[in-house]
Amino acid sequence: MAEQLYQRDVYGNTLVEIGKTNKDVVVLDADLSSSTRTAIFAKVFPERFFNFGVAEQNMMATAAGLASCGKTVFVSTFAVFATGRAWDQVRNSIAYSNFSVKIVATHAGISVGPDGASHQALEDIALMRVLPHMNIIVPCDGPQTREAVIAAASTPGPFYVRLGRAKVPTLENKGEFKLGIAQVLLEGKDVAIIACGIMVNEALLAAQSLEKKGISARVINIHTINPIDKDVILKAARETKGIVVCEEHTVIGGLASSVDEVVAENYPTKVLRVGVRNRFGQSGEPAELLKEYNLTSHDIEKAVLSCISGECK
Repeated sequence: MAEQLYQRDVYGNTLVEIGKTNKDVVVLDADLSSSTRTAIFAKVFPERFFNFGVAEQNMMATAAGLASCGKTVFVSTFAVFATGRAWDQVRNSIAYSNFSVKIVATHAGISVGPDGASHQALEDIALMRVLPHMNIIVPCDGPQTREAVIAAASTPGPFYVRLGRAKVPTLENKGEFKLGIAQVLLEGKDVAIIACGIMVNEALLAAQSLEKKGISARVINIHTINPIDKDVILKAARETKGIVVCEEHTVIGGLASSVDEVVAENYPTKVLRVGVRNRFGQSGEPAELLKEYNLTSHDIEKAVLSCISGECK
């Protein structure tokens, strides 16, 4: 059985790892350091950690100021607050100036669970994707979270790294992490399943079930949504009968929209979307919510079968 890790635990430990070698790394949080795990960094480097209380907008503006002085700034809170409540400051103070502020937001998606709609960010990727200069990474597991945070720290400019709340299984044989370069986890010729975050594991489970039905599914982990790997998408469009895109996010403005734009401009093909459709979240256990919002491996399998049969909906 695959090891299961909290991505936020990995994040906190990676911050300490980076902080030991880079004295210019500073970390900011908005009264949620226990939940985001930036408290791990605060314990080791208290002089480089700043708690802003429930003042996300001030936190983002201060992060921009610190970055303007040459600091590499990691700033964390829940995804819904980082992208929604503080969007103005992220846009005007961070992205506009192309500052090296790394927004690592936790508790994204409906898998947050019982906290409900007010804390379930389903629009965050869309909000960040419209901003010039903003790099966006959605790691699929714990080890990839570490790689994403290290890449963000060593790459100039603003980043949005999206993490969940619950433990996620560690996926094997992903290969090397490279910013903007997707990972083909399974080869297949009938259909391509493109996923990010926790949906990558669901995509692999769907592919295993489809294989028993004689259907060969290519599974692609697009961990970097901006800049997106156009080459891997177009290769899938040319070599398969269609694409199914899976994300724990609204189907508008996130990974699915990114894929739609690439194929529409270069090689039009069938694209089906497995994601949240015109709904807010609600309180419930993560597994229950994934089923309620049609985000399970079974739902992916149904979409693939529809695509293969030519009945794309």
